[in-house]
Amino acid sequence: MLWPKAVKNRIKTGGDREIVRSYPYRSSCPSTVWGELVANTTRDLFFAGYTNYFLWLDQPTFVATLRRKLASGCRVRFLLGDPNGEVTQSREQIEDVALTVSTRIRITLEHLEKLGSHEGLDTRFSAPDDAANHVSLSVFRFDDEALVTPHLARMVGHDSPLLHLRKYGDGGMFERFAEHAEELWSRAAPSGQTAATP
Repeated sequence: MLWPKAVKNRIKTGGDREIVRSYPYRSSCPSTVWGELVANTTRDLFFAGYTNYFLWLDQPTFVATLRRKLASGCRVRFLLGDPNGEVTQSREQIEDVALTVSTRIRITLEHLEKLGSHEGLDTRFSAPDDAANHVSLSVFRFDDEALVTPHLARMVGHDSPLLHLRKYGDGGMFERFAEHAEELWSRAAPSGQTAATP
């Protein structure tokens, strides 16, 4: 009860307990962290980044890994931005990079097509009314852990910060970000069609 202040300052309490680590840039989070999180997930893989493009580059055996996960009964979801949507076009002008947002989304769709149809695999486009909220915050869920990236101004995803979260209890940061992604998912449309405005 009488711990020195220096010890108390190093111990995480409350919501801080759910923050495993923070990174000033998403690109500074080692690819091994992503790989281990995917490998350790048994129930729910949810990739709610706007393009999810970098996953196919950072994880060399990503398609094979996802096949194994699906075969073992793990649910795998991809929430993407609509490559033809207004928010996507607007974001392309803001970022002003050669590898456009719509191209990055289409690359993900191409990889998912190679993955094929599997029970437990689902891909959707966020609804037009949700696209601005989706493009500004990426949530990647691995059962009870998540990697979250709030996108800063004109920066592309890899230049934005990242939080590694682990669920500690109800109502914490993990749950709030997970609920945000689930809300977007609930209004999203299958990727074979354009999401309709509610």
